Amino acid sequence: MSKRLCVGGRGSERGFSLVELMVTIAIGMLIVASMAILLSNNSRARTETEKTSLKIENGRYAIEVLAGEIQNAGYYAEFDPRGLTLPATKPDACATDAASVAAAMRLHVQGYDDVSATTLSCLPDVKAGTDVLVVRRASGCVAGVGDCAAMGTGNLAFQASSCGAAGELGSATVTNHYKLSTDTSTFTLTRYDCATVAEVRRFHVRIYYIANNDRTGDGIPTLKRAELSNGAFVPVSLVQGVENMQLEYGLDLLPAALADGAADVYTPAPDLYNACAAPACVQNWASVVTARISVLTRNRDITAGHADSKTYVLGRNADGTNAASGTDKTVGPLGDAYKRSAFQSLVRFYGPAGRTYSHKIFQESS
Repeated sequence: MSKRLCVGGRGSERGFSLVELMVTIAIGMLIVASMAILLSNNSRARTETEKTSLKIENGRYAIEVLAGEIQNAGYYAEFDPRGLTLPATKPDACATDAASVAAAMRLHVQGYDDVSATTLSCLPDVKAGTDVLVVRRASGCVAGVGDCAAMGTGNLAFQASSCGAAGELGSATVTNHYKLSTDTSTFTLTRYDCATVAEVRRFHVRIYYIANNDRTGDGIPTLKRAELSNGAFVPVSLVQGVENMQLEYGLDLLPAALADGAADVYTPAPDLYNACAAPACVQNWASVVTARISVLTRNRDITAGHADSKTYVLGRNADGTNAASGTDKTVGPLGDAYKRSAFQSLVRFYGPAGRTYSHKIFQESS
């Protein structure tokens, strides 16, 4: 007879002991905790990377916006404003009537250095100690043509004549060479053929500044633009997280006959350069051909455990003797938990600088 072997009987069955089960659970908990910590660290790192990327993107975009506006400042279509009389004093940047704006056209740019909260009445919530930039120009497109917006009610319109010396441009009164008004029914200037009515463009007066808040009380410093629209300055938020803006202006100080459109000196305060007195100070603004822009951006949210110990250089202060650019203008250390970056750029006022340079070339070739 054959024998049968019984394998795996009751005597061979065996489970986990209590100690083994507890060790297994403990190891599992360690693995889960490690994974949770890893995921949390990755999440924090990703969040910080996103905040840093946004901060850098905002800084670059702020520079791009300001640079684009500066490059177009003083554009008045076919009209050359150099024949206009300089205002006796620095114009009121907050003026809204056509006559006041027209009287300021000779100044394509004007600025305010280290403003107080009440320097300009038309700027709400302006951050003290930052700079303000005012730009005047006509639109690069013709109102109502293609994608260019129509004039809109109450907005300033601009028309320039290109009808030669035998026509409208032959008038000895320079103010007859253009029209600036909210009433376009009086716009009768003509083009080169002295018959076709000249294009009508919107006229822009734009003020760039730093506000303490994007929306009231949110604590997010923001680059804003107040634009003259329908008889009032309307503020618009452009870039969040821009905490400071500083500018230095390059002046072409050569006499008109020798001016070459290149900056001879830089100053953050043309109002004070070379101990000027009116109207020389106003002439300084008319001589601006370049600008150095410095902006400081920060993250919208704090970073836990971070303390900002850096010192940021935002251009230069006005020298105490002649108000040219002097010592570094520094900000910080601020000691809070926000991370920051500084950005700088040198930008040319193409219209004013180009007109001066072209005039010099014409003189040399004559």
